[in-house]
Amino acid sequence: MKAEIINRKGARKVQDIPKEVLDLLNIGKIETVNLTEWLAVNHSKLIQYNFGKIGISENITKIIREKVATQKKPSTMNTIKLIGSILYKNYANTNDYESILNHLSTHTADSIRCYAPYLISLNEQLSIQEKFNTAKHLVADKHFGVREVVWMALRPEIDKNLNEAIDYLTNWTESEDENIRRFTSEATRPRGVWCKHIEALKEKPELALPILEKLKSDSAKYVQDSVGNWLNDAGKSQPEFVVKLCERWKSASPTKETQKIIKRARRTIDK
Repeated sequence: MKAEIINRKGARKVQDIPKEVLDLLNIGKIETVNLTEWLAVNHSKLIQYNFGKIGISENITKIIREKVATQKKPSTMNTIKLIGSILYKNYANTNDYESILNHLSTHTADSIRCYAPYLISLNEQLSIQEKFNTAKHLVADKHFGVREVVWMALRPEIDKNLNEAIDYLTNWTESEDENIRRFTSEATRPRGVWCKHIEALKEKPELALPILEKLKSDSAKYVQDSVGNWLNDAGKSQPEFVVKLCERWKSASPTKETQKIIKRARRTIDK
C-alpha cells in the first residue's frame, strides 16, 4: 500500500477523492479518514465484494443490494441501518449469527463494522446490559463512524429501558477510555442528532444526573463537548434545570474543564 494513501488527510469534496482511494474504500481494503470519504463509500459495491468472504450467502447479498438500490430516502445512515437490519433478520436464529457478527465487528473496513451494531441492538434475546457489553468494543472503536452508528443503533433500546440503561452506563463513566465515557452522554442526549428524541429526558433531564455528575469535569474534550451538547439539548425544553445545574457546578467544580462544559451547555440559553 502506498504511503500517500495510508497517510492521506482525506479530500474535502467527494469529487476530489482520488480514484485509487475510492476504489480501495469500495472494496473494503482501507478505512475512511474523514466524513467526506465515509459518505462517499458505495455500500452496494462494498458488500458485493466482501460478504461472500465472511459467510453471507449470495442470495441474501443480492436481496440487500436490491433493497439498497430501491430506497425511498437513500443516505449513508439509512443504508447502514437497512443492511444491518436485513442481516439480523436473516441470521438472528441461525448457527451463523455469532460468526457473521464477529466478522463484521472486526473487519478492516470501518463501513462494514458499522453494520454490526444493528445485529446487536435488534437482538431480542439480549437484555439491555448484554447489548451494551456485546457492543462495548464497537463503542470503543478507533473510527468515528463506527462510534456514531453504535450509539444511534442502541439509542431506541436505551429509550425503552431508560432507568436500567442510565444505572448501567453510570459505571462506564469511570472507564479509562474516553470513547466509552463519551458514549454514556452522547447515547442519552435528550434530543441528539439524526435520531429520535428521548421524551422522558426532555421532560425530566434530572434522570440522567448520575451520568452527568460523573462527567462534569472530564479531562477529554471529546467528552466535554458531548456533555455540553447534552445540556444544551436539555436547555431547549428545561432551561431552568440547566441554569441551576451550571450554577451549582460553577461553585462545586471550579475547573477549566467544567467551565468549558458550562459555556457549551449555555450557548443557546445565553443567546
